[in-house]
Amino acid sequence: MNASDLPCWDWAVLAIYLTGLMGLGLVFGRRNITSDHFMRAGGRVPGWAVGLSIFGTYVSSISFLALPGKAVAENWNALVFSLSLPVAAWVATRWFVPFYRAEGEVSAYHHLEARFGAWARSYAALCYVLTQLARMGTILYLVALALAPLTGWDVRVLIVLTGLVTLFYAWTGGVEAVIWADVVQSIVLLLGAICCAWLLLVQLPGGVKQFCEVAVDHGKFGLGSFSLALSEPTFWVVLLYGLFINLQNFGIDQNYVQRYVAAESETAARRSVWLSAWLYLPTSALFLLIGTALFVRYTVQPELWTAAVPWQEKPDLVFPHFLRTGLPAGFTGLVIAALFAAAQSTLSSSMNGCATLTLCDGYRRYLRPHADDRESLRVLRAATLFHGFVGIGVALAMTRVRSALDAWWELASVFSGGMLGLFLLGQITTRSRKPAAATGVLAGVFAIGWVSLSRYLPDQWGAWRSQLHPFLAVVLGTLTIFFTGLLLSRRQSQSVSMTNRISASRSSSE
Repeated sequence: MNASDLPCWDWAVLAIYLTGLMGLGLVFGRRNITSDHFMRAGGRVPGWAVGLSIFGTYVSSISFLALPGKAVAENWNALVFSLSLPVAAWVATRWFVPFYRAEGEVSAYHHLEARFGAWARSYAALCYVLTQLARMGTILYLVALALAPLTGWDVRVLIVLTGLVTLFYAWTGGVEAVIWADVVQSIVLLLGAICCAWLLLVQLPGGVKQFCEVAVDHGKFGLGSFSLALSEPTFWVVLLYGLFINLQNFGIDQNYVQRYVAAESETAARRSVWLSAWLYLPTSALFLLIGTALFVRYTVQPELWTAAVPWQEKPDLVFPHFLRTGLPAGFTGLVIAALFAAAQSTLSSSMNGCATLTLCDGYRRYLRPHADDRESLRVLRAATLFHGFVGIGVALAMTRVRSALDAWWELASVFSGGMLGLFLLGQITTRSRKPAAATGVLAGVFAIGWVSLSRYLPDQWGAWRSQLHPFLAVVLGTLTIFFTGLLLSRRQSQSVSMTNRISASRSSSE
């Protein structure tokens, strides 16, 4: 299919969608006369809009395309990741949201400096930026992979174009434009996904009955093994990974924290968390259902697969192939808009979050503490452009991976750097001291590196390879930082207490 083959109706849908996004950027760009408004939208966004924004940020093209690909290749094991969301949402509304609202800082890592020193703040900010760059690259790659057969354009060209379009409204409108664009994109994304699921089911010769029979026969609804093995993505490994990643998202992710402070009240911020969590859980199941329906479609009707590469060898290509060959006239424009929405929601949030940290935790912290609003606004916009272009570069480098979801999960596990452990160490215990926290972080980074990289050791060093699945890197890193810091802090406290008692004893004897 070439771009010229799209009917006028499809072009009209795309034109309305993209023009609306550009308009949002221009409208809200006029309000950004201060850097604070660029970062927190004046703290007046309603809770339902914040919730849809968090949901849109959470979904992205990673869910829209990688989850179906995962279901095609395997089963519903990835749904286990989403099952941990209600627990993470409860923790967020109980502790995280009140904490950040009371602190009043737009940076999620400002408080770490007061607790452990500037190094902790910079470490967390750097980990966040690296994670978001990996995420932006994955998202841009996936959406370009799906749009290529629909438009006839090269994947690399689409990566660049999608990144530039997103950069425009993120650069002009700030977080307020990002949030309201997310609202529109979330609705478009859900409509597109529902249409795809419905079409896949009604196009099967045997309908829903055949879908269920074939899927059950091939074990496609399985949630993974329930064994206690830690070297495979079992139910328990994915659940543990999901719990730690989701706690990290709701607790210390700049994208989420920035929305907490942009909400009009603490109650609105809490409601936004629950709205996003309860929306994503069934939505992730919807995307897995699409993947399973794709598996059934090409199993019972193999003649429909017309690509040169067998669909079993490149599962991430199966959904894009259906979008190119299986959509009736009039649906293509909506699906392309949904694909754009899936990518742009997260991309714009990541760009804005990285820019905010560049200003707050970098420029103002180390270079120009007293920079005025005009200068700060220039830095924010320059940083948005910089991180957007780097994200595009990462996407261009991701065209060789087999499963984008696996690649993203592993990169997120590595780059997150156990930030949650440092946050919990500062919040749960008051005994933790700076040297103990720094030692804990070093131990955590070593643990993450061991789990993630030791599998690449040569055969003669095979005994030193980790037997843990890479998903557990973030789990081990978080726990290592927390417990190492806690134990060293207690020893330091006991040492100080003993020294004080000895000093007191000597003073009394004299």
